[in-house]
Amino acid sequence: MADKILKELTLKIWRQKDAKSKGGFETYKIHNISTGSSFLEMLDILNEQLVSENKEPVAFDHDCREGICGTCSLFIDGRAHGPDDDVTTCQLHMRRFNEGATITIEPWRCGAFPVIKDLIVDRGAYEKILQAGGYVSVNTGGVPDGNAIPIAKPAADEAMDAAACIGCGACAATCKNSSAMLFVAAKVSQLALLPQGKIEAARRAKAMVAKMDELGFGNCTNTGACESECPKSISIEHIARLNREFLKAKLKD
Repeated sequence: MADKILKELTLKIWRQKDAKSKGGFETYKIHNISTGSSFLEMLDILNEQLVSENKEPVAFDHDCREGICGTCSLFIDGRAHGPDDDVTTCQLHMRRFNEGATITIEPWRCGAFPVIKDLIVDRGAYEKILQAGGYVSVNTGGVPDGNAIPIAKPAADEAMDAAACIGCGACAATCKNSSAMLFVAAKVSQLALLPQGKIEAARRAKAMVAKMDELGFGNCTNTGACESECPKSISIEHIARLNREFLKAKLKD
């Protein structure tokens, strides 16, 4: 199907000078946007327009633009990453919007992700959780032949599904409690299912949950909002595994 041209769009964008400043929405008009453009390309066009008018461009985060890095984290019309399912913001295209639409764009709303500027938030809290235990530090030997590793295919598949988490923050930003349980569960689960991760399983579960609580994330109340807005369709079944891993670890204390 041929691309169409959206002759005019109204953008309501959150502008905030820095973390200490009070922010607010500003309204912009943008014209002649191809429906084949990605959402971030549309923001690039807006910024070119603002620069040509000697105005400060909108700060937003991006890197790979391939749905891998997770940095393009935005609320668009009240939904994490926008109106499409199972995509990041950089994978969202303007064909999802209608002529004359008003689009509201804002950063993650989560206390543990403070706004740095405009649409950019500090997602370093997730990195700190990973540093607390989301790794294998013991010597597991060399690289054996893949067929020699005794891992059942269902377990290997589930571990790979959990490893698909890109740490974008949509789960915590969407959750009414600002819980990071889906992120932590995915990182614990991908290692708990593999023999390499079992050696440090107890320490990992306790350390990552403790760091999550320390950083100010809320508790999980199983609303399922995190799963529904996750661009990689991470299942909340991993949260159940995290709870089991954590309980087993505490029973060993």
